[in-house]
Amino acid sequence: MAEGDLDTVGKASRLLVHLGTVPDGATLSELSRATGFPPPSTHRLLASLRRQDFVAFDPESKRYALGLRLFQLGAAVSSARGFTGIAVPVMRRLSETTGEATLMSVRDGHHQLYIHHVEARHNVVVKGETGKLGPLHCTSMGKVLIAFADYDTREELIENVELERFTPRTIVDRPTFRHEIGRVRAQGFAVADEEHELGIRAIGVPVLGPLGTAVAALSVPSPAYRNTLAAAMRFLPPLRDAAEQLSVLLPHT
Repeated sequence: MAEGDLDTVGKASRLLVHLGTVPDGATLSELSRATGFPPPSTHRLLASLRRQDFVAFDPESKRYALGLRLFQLGAAVSSARGFTGIAVPVMRRLSETTGEATLMSVRDGHHQLYIHHVEARHNVVVKGETGKLGPLHCTSMGKVLIAFADYDTREELIENVELERFTPRTIVDRPTFRHEIGRVRAQGFAVADEEHELGIRAIGVPVLGPLGTAVAALSVPSPAYRNTLAAAMRFLPPLRDAAEQLSVLLPHT
């Protein structure tokens, strides 16, 4: 989307989203190049965001970073939706049972947003990146988020989500992908067998709201050398138990 197609809120949002991808912050010129906004416009937007504490500025490094106001808002959302206080203890118990990591995500448009992760007790583990966006079509959580979306959303995603190839196992054929989502919906869980990352297998299940649509997804990923696909299926019962607990405990407003 070109600069002229964005209103002020859209431009500010683009700046904030980009700042969220650079933990060490960025200079005015770097932000101008990344967003495509002229330096004067970028500076005015940053000044406005700084006044509201959405952006912080380090006068020594001349770098901008996300401000405390966004942290406060994020904490409020996490508290209101129950992700921290309710989800993490359930996820920890699941990881204690499986011995593997536990990941949680929600759908964000044509992507999934990683909400929480609990690490495994093994030396070699699969780590999630909380706050990062990931693909839907080639991950176990992404597949269940599509399969258990409402009908209109599900159909839109099946037809339009980008089927980017990440590994030789990634499904990139649209009819095959439609069949895969139908199978996931019928069986109630999804498998990603080295489809997003070679050497990683994952089992995912939906966390369902009162209307039977997914409000989140849980998965247990593990290195392929440690678990065959058949062996990884033993994680399915405790995964389903954890998802059922969250379906009851998480607020759905």
